[in-house]
Amino acid sequence: MMTRTQPKKHYGLSRVLSGVIISIICIIIAYIMIVPFVWMLSASFKLNTDIFSYPIQWIPEVFHLDHYDNVLTEIPFPIYFFNSAKLSVIITLLQLFTCSLAAFSFSKLHFPGRDKLFLGYLATMMVPWHAIMIPQFIIVKGLHMYNTHWALIVLQAFSAFGVFLLRQNMISIPDSLSEAARIDGCSTSRIYWNIILPLTKTGLATLSILTFNGIWNDYMGPMIYLDSEHLRTIQIALASFREEYSANYGAILAGTVISIIPIVIVYTCAQKYIVDGIAYAGVKG
Repeated sequence: MMTRTQPKKHYGLSRVLSGVIISIICIIIAYIMIVPFVWMLSASFKLNTDIFSYPIQWIPEVFHLDHYDNVLTEIPFPIYFFNSAKLSVIITLLQLFTCSLAAFSFSKLHFPGRDKLFLGYLATMMVPWHAIMIPQFIIVKGLHMYNTHWALIVLQAFSAFGVFLLRQNMISIPDSLSEAARIDGCSTSRIYWNIILPLTKTGLATLSILTFNGIWNDYMGPMIYLDSEHLRTIQIALASFREEYSANYGAILAGTVISIIPIVIVYTCAQKYIVDGIAYAGVKG
């Protein structure tokens, strides 16, 4: 009897040890990633002379709002914030529309060469953006969209990754639902809108979050296609602010804190959808 129960005890002990080791590793990684953000938030409320003091005072004795006042008054920060929000929302909505349509076509419609066309579309993800940067700029110039927000909106309204993500979610939906709806007289557009999209909420939420985050933090695109100051986004504003006020570390940190507030809110509210959506994309299909 003892010889039969010992392997079970040994197996249970190894599972506990592996769980403890994984938990410790996760805690260490979380600590390494969170501490810089906590320090940045704390330093943004300190005087410049106290930012690099040692030992670190995580909670300032007096909270100074001068740095935030400098950021909001010395540069048109609200305009930059609005431009980033405008582009992020518009491009995110466009990608949801275009990617969901393409994903629906590649997953639920049957036409000659569908899979080959999808593989060719995915192959564009392997082309480095730097290789097509100059041709894109020439096209934007030729279409007279340079120095307008339309340049960024048109170029980023489509996403091969978004199509792949939503297609993997839609593949998990049984085709019998679409076939039953078609027998009942539903058109293709109605099947897409009333049946497939409601069942792809996880993928749509994941794509929304990832797209919003990518557009909000985009630096190269606005730097290349936007020249006027009133069209600049928040990332360009932070870069120029660092150049002009390189010694004012508190103001730089305050501007950075303001810039990450939307991202923190989005990820906090929808982190569950990110995990579920990426899990579907990696497992299904």
